[in-house]
Amino acid sequence: MTQPVVTRFAPSPTGFLHIGGGRTALFNWLYARRFGGKMLLRIEDTDRERSTDAAIAAILDGMKWLGIDWDGDTVYQFARAARHREVAEQLLATGKAYRCYASPEELTAMREAARREGRSKLYDGRWRDRDPSDAPAGVKPVIRLKAPQTGETIVDDQVQGRVTWQNDNLDDFVLLRSDGNPTYMLAVVVDDHDMGITHIIRGDDHLNNGARQTQIYEAMGWKVPVMAHIPLIHGPDGSKLSKRHGALGVDAYRAMGYLPSAMRNYLVRLGWAHGDQEIFSTEEMIAAFDLPQIGRSPARFDFAKLESLNGHYIRQSSDADLVMEIEKLLPHIAGGAELSATMTPELRSRLLAAMPGLKERAKTLIELIDSAGFLFAERPIGLDDKAKVVMTDEARELLKALLPDLEAVEPWAAASAEQTVRAFAERAGVKLGAVAQPLRTALTGRVTSPGIFDVLIVLGKTESLGRLRDQADKAGG
Repeated sequence: MTQPVVTRFAPSPTGFLHIGGGRTALFNWLYARRFGGKMLLRIEDTDRERSTDAAIAAILDGMKWLGIDWDGDTVYQFARAARHREVAEQLLATGKAYRCYASPEELTAMREAARREGRSKLYDGRWRDRDPSDAPAGVKPVIRLKAPQTGETIVDDQVQGRVTWQNDNLDDFVLLRSDGNPTYMLAVVVDDHDMGITHIIRGDDHLNNGARQTQIYEAMGWKVPVMAHIPLIHGPDGSKLSKRHGALGVDAYRAMGYLPSAMRNYLVRLGWAHGDQEIFSTEEMIAAFDLPQIGRSPARFDFAKLESLNGHYIRQSSDADLVMEIEKLLPHIAGGAELSATMTPELRSRLLAAMPGLKERAKTLIELIDSAGFLFAERPIGLDDKAKVVMTDEARELLKALLPDLEAVEPWAAASAEQTVRAFAERAGVKLGAVAQPLRTALTGRVTSPGIFDVLIVLGKTESLGRLRDQADKAGG
């Protein structure tokens, strides 16, 4: 019987969930879901100085926003330190590890000698076979793995292919520090083994760790999980991803107005391909995802592509879903709390009614909120600089003349409003645009908006006429 797939996402809580971490979590989640397995979550909080509760909360929140869930309880690595020490002692007892009493000065001298001689191996193994009775008094030793000195350590990586290390180039690395605290290398292996992890999917910056961790597995007689080291994400220019390129926290993308569904779709295509397909529903991702389709070259982050994809998802979303997404976003953006406070049932229904016209142009939820600003505006509404240019005395006089015709419109509907405005323009001997543009700026404070007759209906008769009067009353002033 084939062993069920168990993957894990194991972030260090020293900061937010960055975009690369989000992609790693997504790949683990997709692989587990594809093969009917489980994805577990482990918080690697052994760095007590840098690990914070705020960072843990940000990671969990970021994953939930992306729609990535996990199975079972969250495991906290630091809480398992006693188990990590137990394994180190086991390795000691079976002769697979040893106590090393080298002083900091000796270790520095070894490193300098190795650098001078161009050797990658920094520790010279001086306590490997020494009699413990030689131990200096009062010195607390570290415990090192007695790594194989001949032959090769091999990782058959699902992305990188077969990777081979010559054992004579690898150190006897530390498992347990002199203060009794386990190293990352030991803790990861023990946790992955105890959690039943079958597949380790992580960034290729961990590839060298894969060799050392394989040696611990073999020393313990444990089965080595399948490994897949995915290339890191680079900027559009091919250099290491920086904040300038998009190396931000997942929470920053939420605050910029990206939809979680678009973000998932964008992340899955960063380094993974399924033919020429670009747009994937979550179900399609799960059905198609596999490790051999991940490329070996670093993926390039492209904001323009993300924006374009997000625009597609906005246009494809239902109007009600977009209103809900906007309401969820408001607490995370500047000025959002104030907008939230004004979101009455009447305003919500206006936003819903305006959404078909708003979503056609918007690439982000922020743009949607911005273009919906006229719905939230209180009278008298302000005009932006371009709108002020349009709103001349002549334009105000036109609005003043138009008002009685609009007051008479019944029922208040887009078709009847359009018919009235067209008839007025013809009677006044001007083009429709000469009336429509002042009408738009008076109603929205801008020169661009959804269809102007839709705007009239969304705002309602009372509000629309009130806004027009505010400008018409300034005619000749």
